[in-house]
Amino acid sequence: MSQFSSMFNGLARSFSIRRGKNPGNGDGREAAEAMAKDGKKNDLILRSSGFVNIDGSNNFASVFSKRGRKGVNQDCTIVWEEFGCQADMLFCGIFDGHGPWGHFVAKKVRESMPSSLLCNWQETLAQASLDPDFDLESDKKHHRFHIWKHSYLQTCAIVDRELEHCRKIDSLYSGTTALTIVRQGDLIYVANIGDSRAVLATTSDDGNLVPIQLTVDFKPNLPQEAERITQCKGRVFCLHDEPGVHRVWLPDEESPGLAMSRAFGDYCIKDYGLISVPEVTQRHITSRDQFVVLATDGVWDVISNEEAIRIVSSTPDKAKAAKHLVESAARAWKKKRKGIAMDDISAICLFFHSIPLSIT
Repeated sequence: MSQFSSMFNGLARSFSIRRGKNPGNGDGREAAEAMAKDGKKNDLILRSSGFVNIDGSNNFASVFSKRGRKGVNQDCTIVWEEFGCQADMLFCGIFDGHGPWGHFVAKKVRESMPSSLLCNWQETLAQASLDPDFDLESDKKHHRFHIWKHSYLQTCAIVDRELEHCRKIDSLYSGTTALTIVRQGDLIYVANIGDSRAVLATTSDDGNLVPIQLTVDFKPNLPQEAERITQCKGRVFCLHDEPGVHRVWLPDEESPGLAMSRAFGDYCIKDYGLISVPEVTQRHITSRDQFVVLATDGVWDVISNEEAIRIVSSTPDKAKAAKHLVESAARAWKKKRKGIAMDDISAICLFFHSIPLSIT
């Protein structure tokens, strides 16, 4: 029990978890939402362009978002330091909305996902503690991953179900991607739904900075995604004026034409192969790992993984790293995508080691 209780620190105080007692989901969710309010009040949560640099933290996050040429900016972001009152934890996420109500959907998921994840995480830990054979310290990395994966799967199912029943938002033909990371000590847990991407910058044996892509771009033409969609009677094909851009379509209509195979919302096509199930992975962070970039497809459509880490690493003021990357992507759109309206472009640059802050 000592290993279990040591995991909680601030969570135990807020959720009042005891061995043999599994709090109700409503109480847990309320406590998590209260933490979010406290975090915002104490400047631990950032929901706009800027940076997060908390005294004593090993994390430094730079955030920037730029509206495209298609109307309102449907991207949104969040960085939450001391996630769940845990000094060694951070949550960050980037959400790319689409459809008429896409900006509302993205913000709704951004607001509900962190609190729901916290609630499910503490309940999963509480359930695990009831198992007399459970020993977190025996294989900490393995146990932690499965606890976070289970928590993420539950959370995404709950968030998608709540969104479907939200009367204020019409999500029938609108949705959002969601790419999130939880850092807990020297481990990061990555959960991805959609076609945003996370890229790690790490130092190779020869001393060069190299990219490692941490996520899969869930496009409809990926073999396992296309197979699932076609088995569910959905269709995947490109329009004549968009060669190479595969989209998901209803069985008998040229609608909605989604360019990703996983998303929250979009209930018109949820029965035809679109899913909101995240791919959850983990990585152990070492001294070689410098930072990770989370960005929407507006960046990756015109900037390679190698270019992205070069742009970020070459930015003298790390508080402006995300802005530098986004503005570089905007310039690349003008050169590489002439005649195509620029997409919304957003990025989070999460540095793993404390950085001296210089503001100009």
